[in-house]
Amino acid sequence: MDDRHDRESVYSSNYSQSSIPVTPPGLEAIYNACRRTYPDQPNPLQVTALVKYWLGGPDPLDYISMYANPGDENRGIPPHWHYISYGLSDLHGDGRVHDHNFRCNTNEGPSGFGFELTFRLKRESGETNPPTWPATLMQALARYVFQTENILYSGDHVPWHMPLDGSESRIQHMLMAEDAQLLPITTPFGVVNFVQIIGVCEEELRAAQHWNGPGVIELIRSQGCAGGPWLITDMRRGETIFEVEPHLQDQVEQGIETEGSNLSGVNSRCSWEEPGENGDDYYNEDMKDNRTVDERRNSNEIDRPRISDFESEQIKATLQKGLQFPRRDSREFEYDNTRRKQSFDSIGSSEGPTELLRTRTLDFVHLKFNLEAGSLLPLALKGRLRHGRHFTFMSALNDTAVTLVSTSVNGSIADENHPFAAHGPWLQVLLTDDFIEEMIVDTEELVHPDEIMCPKTYSWPERRLMITILPDEV
Repeated sequence: MDDRHDRESVYSSNYSQSSIPVTPPGLEAIYNACRRTYPDQPNPLQVTALVKYWLGGPDPLDYISMYANPGDENRGIPPHWHYISYGLSDLHGDGRVHDHNFRCNTNEGPSGFGFELTFRLKRESGETNPPTWPATLMQALARYVFQTENILYSGDHVPWHMPLDGSESRIQHMLMAEDAQLLPITTPFGVVNFVQIIGVCEEELRAAQHWNGPGVIELIRSQGCAGGPWLITDMRRGETIFEVEPHLQDQVEQGIETEGSNLSGVNSRCSWEEPGENGDDYYNEDMKDNRTVDERRNSNEIDRPRISDFESEQIKATLQKGLQFPRRDSREFEYDNTRRKQSFDSIGSSEGPTELLRTRTLDFVHLKFNLEAGSLLPLALKGRLRHGRHFTFMSALNDTAVTLVSTSVNGSIADENHPFAAHGPWLQVLLTDDFIEEMIVDTEELVHPDEIMCPKTYSWPERRLMITILPDEV
């Protein structure tokens, strides 16, 4: 308690020299942007963190303002509530939250994380006060950003897997876009962009995953019932854009075919193992065995050297640097990082201690995915590898990772002579163009996972590769 009072005293000293309260400069800059947009609402309703994050509170956003936007009937923009966050950017500039900006005396870079969140919620008839649940949602997203330091960009998608407002709504996921009214601003502590949350249905999220976020956002923008020009979320929306306009699905399929997918990887349930040296055993006995590699190792059927705890930690650190996928539970996120990393990041190019990670090649490989992950195999093949890209399945349970790469991917540790190569628990599988086309045909049924009877095994004996799809509950 004394420490918290000391911190509050130090942080308040910059603003306590005058009898008139002084608004922190970063906060004032966002206020000014909002006043320009809403000159008739100088004092909007606000949700405030009871204990500020920099005093040990759980909520990173100091404030969330809620404005009543009248919309524009002539442009098909309905009345709605406009929520704006304060806290992902640097509001104070004194190091209490964003240390890097406290050490930097320039305003040319990003302020804090460089953005604030906004959200537009359709206003119900007769509604006089804005619902507060969007503030809870924004705080949850902010906690994710602070904990993982993964910045949200326009075009990103956020699987949420439950109605955003806790109701029975079909709006259970989110896309991110530039706010329609709030343009980027420059504060004394750097630049702030305004990233708007858009509530979407499962089918719309899947389209963004399989194709790309910006493309699907433009489709949503074209449908007034789904968001319209300002991408306003309607929690009562009962139809997807593909149910309203079935031809939009054709546009998504055409986009995947011509442009590929921006989704470079997912957290999933996956594993891989190297069967015994006898190829006949591999294709006769191992196809019947759906146990994990750990279970087989514990039963002494696989005699493989164990790594030390120290080596395991080094591998874990290196994998995290090389893949940069956040751990995921049912309310965390998978997202596209193509804009951040255009080429394949091999372990050898990371900052990790590569002497502990000797590359080894494998003669045979058995991949195992749960059904949810397996349903993305057609996407990985058609939307990524066919376009000369890579796709990674990162285990949500441990450090296991499986990266599928095409022959044109730079930096891969696998090559055509040695298509299976591993660094610790990270396996790379190189697929030639003709094999990609063969696999696309053989696994096409995974596009409809509800029709798959698990376990389901796909085997390519001449390629020395086998893939087993297991039920999600396994």
